[in-house]
Amino acid sequence: MLQDLFFIALLIAASAFFSAAEISLAASRRLRLRQLADDGDPRADRVLRLQEQPGDYFTVVQIGQNAVAILGGIVGEAALSPTFSAFFENWLSPTTAQNLGFFGSFLLVTSLFILFADLVPKRLGMADPEPIAVRLMRPMALCMALLKPLVWFYSRGADALFRLMGLTSLRDERVTSDDVLAMMEAGARAGVLAAREQQVITNVFELDTRTVSSAMSQRERVAFFRRDDADAVIRLRIAAEPFSTYPVCEGDIDHVVGYVDAKDLFQRVLNNQPISLADDSLVRKVLIVPDRLTLSEVLEQFQQAHEDFAVIVNEYSLVVGVVTLNDVMSTVMGDLVSPFDEEQIVRRDQDSWLIDGITPIEDVCHALSLDELPHDSEYETLAGFLMVMLRRVPRRTDSVLWGGYKFEVLDVDSYRIDQVMVSRVVPTSAPLGDA
Repeated sequence: MLQDLFFIALLIAASAFFSAAEISLAASRRLRLRQLADDGDPRADRVLRLQEQPGDYFTVVQIGQNAVAILGGIVGEAALSPTFSAFFENWLSPTTAQNLGFFGSFLLVTSLFILFADLVPKRLGMADPEPIAVRLMRPMALCMALLKPLVWFYSRGADALFRLMGLTSLRDERVTSDDVLAMMEAGARAGVLAAREQQVITNVFELDTRTVSSAMSQRERVAFFRRDDADAVIRLRIAAEPFSTYPVCEGDIDHVVGYVDAKDLFQRVLNNQPISLADDSLVRKVLIVPDRLTLSEVLEQFQQAHEDFAVIVNEYSLVVGVVTLNDVMSTVMGDLVSPFDEEQIVRRDQDSWLIDGITPIEDVCHALSLDELPHDSEYETLAGFLMVMLRRVPRRTDSVLWGGYKFEVLDVDSYRIDQVMVSRVVPTSAPLGDA
């Protein structure tokens, strides 16, 4: 009986080996394995190749696990069933004792295999998969060589079944933006990645979905010069509205002919030279981009034109705003912007926000943790949302209830919504607008 118990222990160890080998290969992350391979471990490189074609590897695992399970059942029943039967015969009939002895031996052997040959090794393999997969690589390679005929037979049979069902056995190694974001979120929860760093990475991926209008300075906030502005007018405008770049227009803002850099203007002031925008050497060629471009496309335009300033126009060739490289970078960095920049979203307390009417709707949804707002294809700003929901130009004290929030207009200046108070209320199942 001791020999049988020792043999059962060996079978459990063999089954645990195959279980750990299986789960560690499946759970190993390619980035970690690549790091191990770059550090000079050839076994990690072989594990990487096996992940690309794991069919033979898992065939050996299944052959080993099934063979060990069958042997364990046979040996366990022969070794333990008589002992259990003899124990139960002290109180029960021989037939009943024999049945209970068989059930007891089956339950004990099965429990031992489940605990020590399945649960424990698989949990270890999930907890630290890459080192375990690397350590078990050579023993598994030996098993694959010894069982090569059986591996060939079963692998070809499995491949035939996959082709018959129109499936592929190749592992998809493509890494999507959703995969990266999920990894960043897991890293933030584990404390490996700071929450601010996670937010910056998330903002980078949003550059492909956010339009340039979400980061630009709106038309009514653009400070510009006319081509025929006098020296005194230019100096007063610079003092009143200090910016790094100013569009230069013929007549009005919709006829932009270029832009002037504030550094060039300051240089002339310091040299006591007159400022005249009729001088073509002072006015630079401006980059014009459509308002439907994404922020990622705008960055590409900046790179190609070697510029960091652009004028945004709509489909009617009317200027809707301007954008700078700093505006795009501020979108990426979130609240890591200059303290001199005016905040469009100010959180008053736990359940209320004061938001500028021209705030991009993407920023509003992000601040309020909303997935989306209704009819979001019809507007780009919070003011546009209120107009669409109310079906008219909002007035002071007008409000809209949506998604558990109340959007109340606080200030309107010449039909322009300046400030909106957003308060958290009891969630509602449907939108409600009231004046």
